Amino acid sequence: MKTHILAATVVAAAMAGINPAHAGEPAEAPGIRNGAAPKQEIRLERVTPEYWRVTLDNPPFNLFGPETIPQLNSVVTQMESDSHVKVVVFQSAVPGFFLTHYDFVPPLSATTDIPSGVTGLPALPDILVRLSRVPVVSIVSIRGRTTGVGGELSLASDMRFASREKAVISQWEIGGGLVPGGGPMARMPRLIGRGRALEMLLTGEDISGDLAERYGYVNRALPDAELDPFVDAMARRIAGFDKQAIAAIKRLVDIPTLPSDIEIAAEWGAFLDSAHRPQAQQSIKRLMEMGLQTKSDVEKRLPYYTPALSPNSRGSKNHGVT
Repeated sequence: MKTHILAATVVAAAMAGINPAHAGEPAEAPGIRNGAAPKQEIRLERVTPEYWRVTLDNPPFNLFGPETIPQLNSVVTQMESDSHVKVVVFQSAVPGFFLTHYDFVPPLSATTDIPSGVTGLPALPDILVRLSRVPVVSIVSIRGRTTGVGGELSLASDMRFASREKAVISQWEIGGGLVPGGGPMARMPRLIGRGRALEMLLTGEDISGDLAERYGYVNRALPDAELDPFVDAMARRIAGFDKQAIAAIKRLVDIPTLPSDIEIAAEWGAFLDSAHRPQAQQSIKRLMEMGLQTKSDVEKRLPYYTPALSPNSRGSKNHGVT
């Protein structure tokens, strides 16, 4: 992999949605050439008309890139337009990874060509805002590493359940000199409190499923063997209730708990600013040279590698899951 392009590609990741577009314009997978079909990274299964499963399947690390955006947008659009669906569960098919960070390899045009969403926000924040507001219950089943966009998708969903043994949760961006842009500063303090949110955001350290439960980040941490049956039973129970009642309850809970679009937009702006800084671009380049996106150990232990990026750092003393 050529690292000389990577200083530019971190900006590409950050610039998604800068170019304005007409609301409602259909999304197309960017970065596709010569008529090739985009890789299918997200699968939608209608278990019943009322209960859907969304499987994230982009091995080996479940990265989130420009090709993923229109696929996730399609899922949320179908949730908004379908008259029967009541609950959707997000899960992963990739061992060791739920959903991780943005893909730093695609060229700049792959992200800047993506239209803004129907809310007027850039594509990714738009999708996450709409997921939170759609009158359908969203549940994430976290097994494996969850960081970057994975954390942002989890926070935008209505409920989170984690594998006690296998969930590893973080918001890694501080280690690369970046400000997260998908809403964690607006959503996380509402969920777990200001101090704990700042702990996660400013250290970039991993937390386990058990600690995530104690913090209130997830509803429950369950033994791994019990996670899927528990989430499935809850989803089927919710799917059996009246859709209008579900929608009304969710809408009324949304009022005191969801951040405004202004808050989300401010985060995206801060993300763009940070991604343009030479230090962040150099940090991503160095991480790629270490093996980000190519070596499993780097992806699984990001908090171990990111302290080495700072010229003034002697390294963190706590690189394990707590």
